[in-house]
Amino acid sequence: MLIDFFYTLRAARLPVSVKEFLTLLDALRQGVIGPSVDDFYHLARLTLVKDEALFDKFDRAFAAYFKGVELLTDFGKEVPLDWLQKVLEKELSPEEKAAIEKMGWDELMETLKKRLEEQTERHEGGNRWIGTGGTSPFGNGGYNPQGVRIGGQGRNKSAVKVWEQRAYRDYDDSLELGTRNIKVALRRLRRFAREGSDLELDLDDTIHSTAANAGLLDIKMIPERHNKVKVLLVMDVGGTMDEHIHRVEELFSAAKTEFKHLEFYYFHNCPYDFMWKNNKRRYSEKMPTWDIIRKYNKDWRLIFVGDATMSPYEILQPGGSVEYNNEEAGAEWIQRLTNAFPKYAWINPEPQGVWDYRQSIALVQQLTHHRMFPLTLAGLEGAMRLLSK
Repeated sequence: MLIDFFYTLRAARLPVSVKEFLTLLDALRQGVIGPSVDDFYHLARLTLVKDEALFDKFDRAFAAYFKGVELLTDFGKEVPLDWLQKVLEKELSPEEKAAIEKMGWDELMETLKKRLEEQTERHEGGNRWIGTGGTSPFGNGGYNPQGVRIGGQGRNKSAVKVWEQRAYRDYDDSLELGTRNIKVALRRLRRFAREGSDLELDLDDTIHSTAANAGLLDIKMIPERHNKVKVLLVMDVGGTMDEHIHRVEELFSAAKTEFKHLEFYYFHNCPYDFMWKNNKRRYSEKMPTWDIIRKYNKDWRLIFVGDATMSPYEILQPGGSVEYNNEEAGAEWIQRLTNAFPKYAWINPEPQGVWDYRQSIALVQQLTHHRMFPLTLAGLEGAMRLLSK
């Protein structure tokens, strides 16, 4: 069985060696773990994967191979079905939606506090309590123009706060592109210079020197050419960006190929006082944004990648972040970053036709002085031309 698992990992282009696989088998023989799928997952990842950038690829291969195995485990306790199902999914007409009033930020937070103190049981389909369905501003599965999503999946992209700790996955920078167009567009930003030891043949100078030396070969070498452009890539991840994962991975993969000096960080919706390098450890390994600003000088080109689709409160309001109570508004951090790195651009994977209908996109456009470009070939070429000036 595990031989097939080994070949599944190799088919997923994971660099798993026979020696590492034998280490896994030896650990199993020694009884390092018990009969648990979760324990085996952690042991297999520990012994077979040596690069954290490959964790997501390993997770997908593992899930594809062992799908359904965890269902064989007897947990001894049944989870009530009504905890897991949306019993009611109410469809409202445009007129009914327009009649629902949205609360202001302060009123919304104060009302949520009161509901938490008063509510004692589960509710569904209403317009007041925390529950599912209905038009209440608190809960999930219903409709409200501005509310707090508590559990469940997003439906209308109108939540100004999300009450749960969400897990995002890192973008895969090794994704093979189906087209070279993105790479070609990014090459407009490359700036070459020769430095270091002599490693490359200078053909023209060799011919000229040989001719001047009466035909005796006189080889001339020159330093190798390197791309000198330094790029700081900060990427929005999770939430509405899940719809654009594949295209952003293509961009990320191309950037890793084309730019020798590339640093990247993640944020969610809007940059705040910290960013991170690994989404699975984003709460334990935070990088203060002030440290990022101090670490890189003005020579670095700053590229934001994000759909800028969020509640306007996340940009304008202290405490407006969908995930935590930020002390300063997102607009303050966008301005600090753009001031620190004068050569910057914002790449937006959302279709340009919807930009005029998103208030948050208009706000980000203003904050970035309309240096926002669509994630298209023409958009990337325009951004690279701007950054190369």
